[in-house]
Amino acid sequence: MDILGISCDYHDSAACLVRDGVIVAAAQEERFTRKKGDADLPLHSIRFCLQQAGLRPGARLDAVAFYDKPLLKFHRLLQTQRAVAPRGLGQFLQAVPVWLRRKLWVEARLTQSVENIGIAAPERILFPEHHLSHAASAFYPSPFPRAAILTVDGVGEWATTTLATGSDHRIDFHQQLTYPHSLGLLYSAITQYCGFRVNSGEYKLMGLAPYGEPRYVQAMLDHLIDLRDDGSFALNLDYFDYVSGDRMAGPKLGELLGGPPRAAEGPIERRHMDVARSVQEVAELVLLRLAGHLRTTTGMEHLCLAGGVALNCVANGKLLRSGLFRDLWIQPAAGDAGGALGAALAVWHGHFDRPRQADGVHDAMQGALLGPEFSEADIQTYLDRRGYPYTRIADAEWPTTVAQLLADQQVVALCQGRMEFGPRALGNRSIVGDPRSPHMQSQMNLKIKFRESFRPFAPSVLQEQASAWFDLDRPSPYMLLVADVAKDRQLPLQGDEKQLDLTQWVNRPRSSVPAITHVDHSARIQTVSQRDNPRYYALIQAFERLTGCPLLINTSFNVRGEPIVCTPDDAYRCFMRTSIDALALGPFLLRKQEQPRWQDRENWREEFKLD
Repeated sequence: MDILGISCDYHDSAACLVRDGVIVAAAQEERFTRKKGDADLPLHSIRFCLQQAGLRPGARLDAVAFYDKPLLKFHRLLQTQRAVAPRGLGQFLQAVPVWLRRKLWVEARLTQSVENIGIAAPERILFPEHHLSHAASAFYPSPFPRAAILTVDGVGEWATTTLATGSDHRIDFHQQLTYPHSLGLLYSAITQYCGFRVNSGEYKLMGLAPYGEPRYVQAMLDHLIDLRDDGSFALNLDYFDYVSGDRMAGPKLGELLGGPPRAAEGPIERRHMDVARSVQEVAELVLLRLAGHLRTTTGMEHLCLAGGVALNCVANGKLLRSGLFRDLWIQPAAGDAGGALGAALAVWHGHFDRPRQADGVHDAMQGALLGPEFSEADIQTYLDRRGYPYTRIADAEWPTTVAQLLADQQVVALCQGRMEFGPRALGNRSIVGDPRSPHMQSQMNLKIKFRESFRPFAPSVLQEQASAWFDLDRPSPYMLLVADVAKDRQLPLQGDEKQLDLTQWVNRPRSSVPAITHVDHSARIQTVSQRDNPRYYALIQAFERLTGCPLLINTSFNVRGEPIVCTPDDAYRCFMRTSIDALALGPFLLRKQEQPRWQDRENWREEFKLD
């Protein structure tokens, strides 16, 4: 039975194909269209998923699952406008035509789309609720037979937070919080206040937080959010403008937080760092109370997480270390893209009442390597037609050859195997470097990623050696947990860090692997297993043999504002537009100094809207 899952019309649209409960393919539309966060109907992703499943023209899908209920979401829009009118009328008049022309007609659009691709109209189109799609994406692929489920995001139809349990192939909801009271919207409002883009820059706010002090925590708890012992809360809407205006943060927010919002790309002041630290601590407090309430009321020993807030890996790390649950599992595509996967699984297990297998150890995400891949013949044809010089590296020699470049302080881009599903590059569409270099973080941020120097990089570490380098006692395959660098590898603080400017602070070594150690001695860790990604594992092993260090810097293969690369052409263009030294494209190695002079539009960065 083939079920196509779809998410679209808001941000991060995606498609997923589930066959008899097994994930065959999943990909975000942005990777094909090269539009960051593309929200359109994911036609390219659908086509890829159908091709990956081997569905030929004339074949029929058993079901299409859309990740929310558009009519219920439209009802929220109408009810909200009725409650705040005449405020928000302009925003309402802008939104309604889009709903009437497009968003309300999802069923017809989906049917037409698959027929245009050559697939017969599906047997049925089903609409799980938004937070059911999130909960299904968290629980069903997890390794746990039974678990508590916490989903937290901006808003679905009405729900913003849900507490549920999963057992075998059933999901049961127990409590929910509803719009406009939303932890995701609170975090996004502060993201915008600090000068970053909503639905894109929240991870920057998280990365900025360790530079600040929690100076505004109490003010936020006193004025912004009424937080109860069980984690439920209500926001004070006097400080926000997202219900009736066109901005997230209201004018009063600046009065509370000591000044007006930061202009996009403006200087980052100490106050912005303190605001970021404060809202991060508030978010962690809310999540810990919600999780504690779930543990107490359900008795479950394991926790599954999804929704955009579940991508807050700092909070995830604190949840894990709290000891509330024996273990937790986070959907690697926790945001709306993962809703496509969750919708398909919700239909398979819920609507069709099909059983589920979970062994308590291994998840069903296949390392999140669910996207397109390109054969050696395809890559060679691409390179030969364009006359790009390359060397073919034998499989047995590839790990050592690339590892030697890294040990020689070169930066290498990897485009190999199936593309990752979700926002993290996990070794198949990655830029990698030597974590021992004290200047590699700044160099990669400014000369390769073209982004703010304060943003930290993640380490990829051999799974069996993670506990020797980090305060982490379990796998973290999807880069969704933050933990401290091991004490014996840390360097002591000098005490004057708060007086340094950002550049000086970033460039001061804090451990024996300074390029992946954040200013609070933490790191966002990816553990790499031979089972999930043998080629990337072999590269890190080879680097360890050369250097004694079993980890690499790993950042996504893209520049700021650009989606992660998908195709060999995407990879080559990004390689040539940056200071990356070498490109490992499948088995082929391309060195920058050997390539023909790159001719490109001078304003190519304008293609990518800054995040």
